[in-house]
Amino acid sequence: MSVSTVETVSSAAERFRLVAALALAIAAIAGFYAFSKQGIWVQLAVLLAGWVAALVLFLVSDLGKRFLAYCKDSVREVRKVVWPSRQEAGQMTLYVFLFVLVMALFLWLVDKTLEWALYDLILGWRR
Repeated sequence: MSVSTVETVSSAAERFRLVAALALAIAAIAGFYAFSKQGIWVQLAVLLAGWVAALVLFLVSDLGKRFLAYCKDSVREVRKVVWPSRQEAGQMTLYVFLFVLVMALFLWLVDKTLEWALYDLILGWRR
């Protein structure tokens, strides 16, 4: 039996970093609208600067460091995957399409057979 653990932020400094990062992201959005009379380039600069600051603040926190480690591990695992060749991918795609076509035909035949059996034989309805 596997026990899952819930990771929480333990120190007050970590909580402050995460809340400050969230506040910076929200302030960046508010700044985007506050500088609407300055032009789109100023708005985008304020938005981008706020989001970059929020991201940096998040990434220096313990949670951000664990997130980066998780991303690096994920990339390392993806590199281990043996990807199919173009020919193999094309063949598998063809197999899937053929299977879907056969399954659709089968379901259509079952539907029509049940329709015939119920409406014509049992109920005696004629269309």
